[in-house]
Amino acid sequence: QVQLVESGGGLVQAGGSLRLSCAASGRTFSSYDMGWFRQAPGKERDIVAAINWSGSSTYYADSVKGRFTISRDNAKNTVFLQMNSLKPEDTAVYACAARRGVVLTTTRNDYDYWGQGTQVTVSS
Repeated sequence: QVQLVESGGGLVQAGGSLRLSCAASGRTFSSYDMGWFRQAPGKERDIVAAINWSGSSTYYADSVKGRFTISRDNAKNTVFLQMNSLKPEDTAVYACAARRGVVLTTTRNDYDYWGQGTQVTVSS
């Protein structure tokens, strides 16, 4: 069982930055692939970025490439999402998710554990 708790969301102006953190419980964090997803009102929950268990492989949605960076610290059981050059269309609830590492996946139904999410609001 893995419990995930996100933090770092908030209100920021367009062009600003935020750093999201996702703290995981358990001693096997380093064996899990991690993903960040977001859901805007009235829309589907979509993948933003993902990172494999070792940090050697990452994925980014086209909409965030060059602006967002996913990273992890296995010693601290934490995964991060650095978000730069934020746009109003980035406004959403951001949630992290965990899946025991096999092959890095971007499909939300493949992830087994989810955090509650943190709100990110970007004003124009």
